[in-house]
Amino acid sequence: MTAAPEELLARWDGFAGGTATPFGNGLINDTVLVERDGRRCVLQRLHPVFSPLVHHDIEAVTAHLAAKGVTTPRLLRTNDGALWVERATAERNEVWRAQTFIEGGTSFDRVDGAARAFAAGALVGRFHGALADLHHFYRAARAGVHDTAKHLATLAEALDAHPAHRLRDEVGALADEIVAAGRALPDLTALTKRHAHGDLKLSNLLFDARGDGLCLVDLDTVGAMILPFELGDALRSWCNPAGEDDARCAVDVDVFTAALRGYGSTATMAPEDRDALVDGVFTICTELAARFAADALNERYFGWNSQRYAGRGEHNLLRARGQWSLAKSVRARRGELDGAVRAALGG
Repeated sequence: MTAAPEELLARWDGFAGGTATPFGNGLINDTVLVERDGRRCVLQRLHPVFSPLVHHDIEAVTAHLAAKGVTTPRLLRTNDGALWVERATAERNEVWRAQTFIEGGTSFDRVDGAARAFAAGALVGRFHGALADLHHFYRAARAGVHDTAKHLATLAEALDAHPAHRLRDEVGALADEIVAAGRALPDLTALTKRHAHGDLKLSNLLFDARGDGLCLVDLDTVGAMILPFELGDALRSWCNPAGEDDARCAVDVDVFTAALRGYGSTATMAPEDRDALVDGVFTICTELAARFAADALNERYFGWNSQRYAGRGEHNLLRARGQWSLAKSVRARRGELDGAVRAALGG
C-alpha cells in the first residue's frame, strides 16, 4: 500500500490532505506514515485476522501505560470520537486506525549482542510491571494461542491428510521427534495468566539513540497469557542468532542471560513463573516446529520466500527443522539456562 484514501485522512483532525508513504516492514497490517504541516501519525489497515474490538483492548492497555509514564503509541480518535474507521470495498470491509508516531524510535530484526538483549529485557519488564495492576477484560482475546496440544493434533492430521505429498516422508520423520517431545511437555496451564504483549519479536520493540528500550509497538496481540509463554516466545526469538530460515538453530546462552538480567532489573517474577521459564521456551520451540511442519504439508498458512525455495512446503520444512534444532539446543543446555534464570531472577 503506497497511499491512503483521502476520505480516510479527513476522518482525523489535522490530517486531511496529508502525504502518506509506506512505513515499517511489518507483514500483517498495511501501514503508512501520514505527514501534514509538521504533524505525523501512523495509519494502518487492520488485517482481517484481527477483530476491530481489539482497539478497545489497545486503548485500555495504552491508557494505563501512559498514566504510569511509560512511552507507548496511542490511538487517535476520529473527529467523531471513534477508535477506528470501517470502510466497505469490493473485496472486504476494511478497518483503519491512526496512532501517534513515536519520535526517535528504531527497530531491529535481530539481537546484535548482550547489550541489546539487556535493553530488550528491561523494556519488556517495564511493560509488564506497569500493567500488573490493570483491571481489564479483553474483548478480542485470541482463541487457541499457544494451545500446544492443538498444534500437535494439527500436525498429526496433516500427516494423515497428505500421504502422497512430495515432502511426506521428510516431514513424517521430523514429526516423530516433535510429537514425542510434545507428549512429554509439562502442563503449564495452571499458571496465572498475566497481561501480555503476545508477540515479542525484536522488531516489535523500539530503541532510542542510546540503545535503551523506548516502547513496544504492534499491540494487536495484547491479552492474558502465562508469563513462561510470553517470555518463552521472546527468548526463543531473541536468543536464536541464526533466525528462522536456518535448519541449524541453537540458543545463545549469553544473550539469554543478558535478556533475563535486563528483565530482572525492571520487574519481579513469581517463583512459579520463574521455575517454568525454560520449560516455556522449550514448549514454544516445539509448538512452532509442529506448526511449521504441519504447514509444510498443508501449504496454506505461513508465508514463504518464492525467490529462495521451490514451494511453500520446502520453506516451512526448513523452518520446522530450525525450530526443532533450537528446541533440542534448549534441552541440551537446560542446566546452563536454569542457572542463568536463577542468577538473573533469584531462586
